[in-house]
Amino acid sequence: MADFTIEAGQSADLGAVFDGEGTNFALFSAAAERVELCLFDESGTKEVARIALPEYTNEIWHGYLPGVKPGQRYGYRVHGRYAPEEGHRFNPNKLLLDPYAREYAGDIAWNEAHYGYDVTAKCERDLSFSKSDSAPFMPKCVVCDFKADLKAPEKPRIAWDKAIFYETHVRGFTKLHPAIPEAKRGTFDGLGEQAVVDYIKSLGVTSVELLPVHAFVDDHHLVAKGLRNHWGYNSIGFFAPEQRYEGQAGLASFRDMARRFHEAGLEVILDVVYNHTAEGNELGPTLSFKGIDNFSYYRTIAGKPRYYVNDTGTGNTVNTSHPRVLQMVLDSLRYWVEVMEVDGFRFDLGTILGREPEGFDPRSGFFDAMGQDPVLRRVKLIGEPWDIGPGGYQVGGFPPGWSEWNDKYRDTVRAYWKGEEGIIRDLAARITGSGDIYDEFGRRPWSSVNFITAHDGFTLNDLVSYNDKHNEANGEDNKDGHGHNLSFNFGAEGPTEDKGIIAARERQKRNLLATLLLSHGAPMLLAGDEFGHTQGGNNNVYAQDNEIGWIDWGKIGPRDKALTAFVRRVAQLRAEHAIFRRDSFRDGTVLRWVNPAGGDQQEEHWDDPGVRAIGLLMHAPNVEEGGDEALILFNAFDGEVVFELPARVKKGSWSVVLDTETGPNSDEGRKGLKAETELTLSPRSLIVLM
Repeated sequence: MADFTIEAGQSADLGAVFDGEGTNFALFSAAAERVELCLFDESGTKEVARIALPEYTNEIWHGYLPGVKPGQRYGYRVHGRYAPEEGHRFNPNKLLLDPYAREYAGDIAWNEAHYGYDVTAKCERDLSFSKSDSAPFMPKCVVCDFKADLKAPEKPRIAWDKAIFYETHVRGFTKLHPAIPEAKRGTFDGLGEQAVVDYIKSLGVTSVELLPVHAFVDDHHLVAKGLRNHWGYNSIGFFAPEQRYEGQAGLASFRDMARRFHEAGLEVILDVVYNHTAEGNELGPTLSFKGIDNFSYYRTIAGKPRYYVNDTGTGNTVNTSHPRVLQMVLDSLRYWVEVMEVDGFRFDLGTILGREPEGFDPRSGFFDAMGQDPVLRRVKLIGEPWDIGPGGYQVGGFPPGWSEWNDKYRDTVRAYWKGEEGIIRDLAARITGSGDIYDEFGRRPWSSVNFITAHDGFTLNDLVSYNDKHNEANGEDNKDGHGHNLSFNFGAEGPTEDKGIIAARERQKRNLLATLLLSHGAPMLLAGDEFGHTQGGNNNVYAQDNEIGWIDWGKIGPRDKALTAFVRRVAQLRAEHAIFRRDSFRDGTVLRWVNPAGGDQQEEHWDDPGVRAIGLLMHAPNVEEGGDEALILFNAFDGEVVFELPARVKKGSWSVVLDTETGPNSDEGRKGLKAETELTLSPRSLIVLM
C-alpha cells in the first residue's frame, strides 16, 4: 500500500473535487461509524491505498489528499452496524461507488460478492453477513476535473408552444445508421454526427428527448439470460454518463453532442430516473447507496425497515424526503444543465419525487425546491405522472411550471381511430389541450405532452399491424409488457402482402400522426415512427439491445419515405399556424365543434355512442385582420362521410391543405381543392381546410 498524508479538507462540496493541486473527498452518511477511501491503480484492479476519512461534519465524511489528480480510480468502504431489521446494511467488505462520481471505469462483473449477505444462507438470507470482497468485480469511480464552460454557446431556448419532442435512444438510433462511421455507432459521437443532426432537424421537431444516459446496470437476471438492459432505467449514478455511450473525448463527448444539436437550433432533453436505483430490494446487491446509508437513501416500510417501499415496481424507492438525498437530486440536475448543457428533463415515474411519508403532495419538498431553484426553474420540466403506489396516478396533479406525459391523450386518440364508441366528448377535450385537466393555476395547453407512442409500448407501425404483443424474445413467456394496447391489425397479424391492408395501415399512421401534430399541447414523436420502424410486435424492448430494439435504417422503402414527407408537411403546418399550437387557454381563440350536417355539436350528439365523425372549427380573435382560421374534419367510420362545411368567418371558400387519404404531395388528391359547401371524407381519414 502507498503512503498518503490526508488532511481535513472541507464538507461543502460532495464527491471528489480537484482544486488544481489535490482532491477533496466528501461523502454523506448519517449512520456510518467510519469511512475508508480506497485508491486503485490505473487499471482499477489493484488497491494501492486505503485511507480513513479523518473528519465528520454535518453528517459528511471528508478529507483532502494533496497530489491526487484527475484520472485517479477510487471507491469507498463504509463501516457501521449491519442490522437489516433496523434498516442498516453497512458491510465494509463491499466496495461502494460514490453517488457524486462524475465518471466510472469498468463494468460490473456479477458475482456473489456483490451481495451484502451470504447468498448461500438457507433462510432469511438478507439477515446473514457476507465477508466476500466485491472490489475485484466492481467498476471504479474516477476523479475528474470537468467543469462548466463559462464561454459556452447560447442554447436554443425553444418556446413551449413551438416545441415538438422527438424521443430517441443514443444506441438504438445510431447502431445501424449507415451515415455514421462504425466506431462511432452507439455513442454520443454517433448521435452528434452532422448527418444525424440534419435529419432530425429536417423533420420539424425542436427537442431531442434521450432515454436515460446516466450510468446504469445490466441487471443480474438479464445477464444470466444473455440479455442487457437496453433502455437504461436502472441507474446507479446520477452524475456519470453511461460508459457504453461515451465517445473518444470521454466526458466531453456528451457535451460535444449537445452543442451539435444546439448549433442546429435543437434542444436536448434527458429522461432521468431518480425514483429508484439498481440495488433492488433486501435481496438485491450492495453497490453504492445501500452500503453508504441505506436508511437515509431509501424509503423503508414503517415499523419494518428491513423491507423497502416499492412504489416503483423495481424493489426500492429513493427517499427524496431526506434533505441530503433531495440535495443529491438537485445537484445532479444542475450539473447536467450547467456543465453538460442540457435543456430540460423528463422524470421517469415522477410521482415518486413528489411523495412524502403521507403520500403524493404537489407542494412536496422536491417540487418546492425545483420551483425556487434559479437554474432548474428555467429549463423544461416534464413529469411521468404515475407510479404503482397508492394514489400514484397523478395526471393533472403536478404543480404549475411542470408539463406531463398525458396518457389520457394517448389512449383516447388510439381508441377513436381504432373505431371504439362513446369517446367523442373525451376526444374533443384531448385535441384542444386537455383543458379539463390542465386549465387551472395558470397552466397552459402545453402542460399536456401529447403522444401516441413512446419507447414503452408498440411503435406506430406495430400499433396498426398487431392485435397482440409478441414479446417472446424477452424470455418471460410473453407475460411482460402492456396487454391493453388499443391496437388494430386491419385483418392480418404482422407483415402482409395484402395491398388493401397495407393501404389502410398507412392511412391510419397518417391519421394518428396528423391528429398528434395538430392537437393543442406539446406533441412527442417516437423516433422511427416517421418511417414505419417496427419491433416485430414486441412492446417491451427494455432488454433488446439488438436488432429488435435498434432502428434499421436499411429497410426504409418508398412508402416509408412518403410517411416521412407527410410528417414534415404536418410539422410545417403546425409551425406556420399558431392556431394549431395555442400558448394559452385564454388567448381568445374560438373553438366550435360541428357535426357532418354542418351544425354545432349538440348535447345529444355528444351523448350518442355511435358518433365517429366530427369537425373542429377554429379561428383567432383577429381573423378579419389576417388571423388564422382552420377546420379539421375527422372520420373514424369505415365508410365515407359527407360534411356540410360551416361558413368561414372570413369571406371566401375553404381550401384543403392536408388529406390523410392521399398523403403530403402537392400533386396528389385534393390538396388545394376549393370547397364551398360540402366535402366527402374517405373512410378512416382526416382533412384540414384553411
